[in-house]
Amino acid sequence: MLCAVGDLVEDVVVLLGGPPARGTDTTARISRHRGGSAANVTVAAAAASREKRSRFIGHVGADDLGDRLLAELAAAGVDLAVTRGGHTGSIVVLVDPDGERTMLTDRGASPDLSVVDAAWIDGATVVHIPAYSLAVQPLAGSARRIASLAHRHGVPVSVDASSVAVLEEMGVDLFRALVDEIEPEVLFANADEAALLGLSDDASPASVDLTVVKRGAGPTLLRSAAGDVLEVEPEPVDGVVDTTGAGDAYAAGFLVASLEGSSLGDAARAGHRLAAAALVRKGA
Repeated sequence: MLCAVGDLVEDVVVLLGGPPARGTDTTARISRHRGGSAANVTVAAAAASREKRSRFIGHVGADDLGDRLLAELAAAGVDLAVTRGGHTGSIVVLVDPDGERTMLTDRGASPDLSVVDAAWIDGATVVHIPAYSLAVQPLAGSARRIASLAHRHGVPVSVDASSVAVLEEMGVDLFRALVDEIEPEVLFANADEAALLGLSDDASPASVDLTVVKRGAGPTLLRSAAGDVLEVEPEPVDGVVDTTGAGDAYAAGFLVASLEGSSLGDAARAGHRLAAAALVRKGA
């Protein structure tokens, strides 16, 4: 069972017909969805896995919004390992006509996870940690403790670089140091994140078994610690609506397929399929 550590928030998705008109009205289509990188991964993993289960680990606001979002996760087959307090976060997602998104983020109480229960990883087959969960305290310390617990119990760990803005804010050197400390079996990054982190075509952190660099419509690059390289072409996607959550869906598809015995190439293709499904709908 995949477990993911991090945020559960509400995404307020704003589909723009054109650039916002400063100082006056701009027509848009607005909808509300469950969001948060870790939550997105768990929902996609529950849908993709044979057992139809996953687990979300995090801190969620003690409010009606948090109740509703947790109920949505549970209905999707996600086990809940949560603490409660404060207010649930919201992210305004401005989506351009071409599907690219800009996020205005209020994470609310999500960074406030300060306790760790070893039972949270019971039955886990992988623990997934987005960079969002390593960027702020006390969540960052809790995520590191969960990763350590996972390794002590022989459970692999994956890390997602998540966001150029987050990496720049926390500092590239700090993120790379945390990756070296956590020693994830898999490190995910998109092309921009990989460039920022210095993950060139022939360089990966020595502490990582497999680096997966997603290149949008281009081939995904998979590079092992031994230097073996595999490129996997995604199928073309028509009618892109919203790129929100596509990377989370990819990670879920890749990890679930790998854990269920697929080859690296087939795991990458499973990730591409889930990412493609996310691209043609609103929200994650």
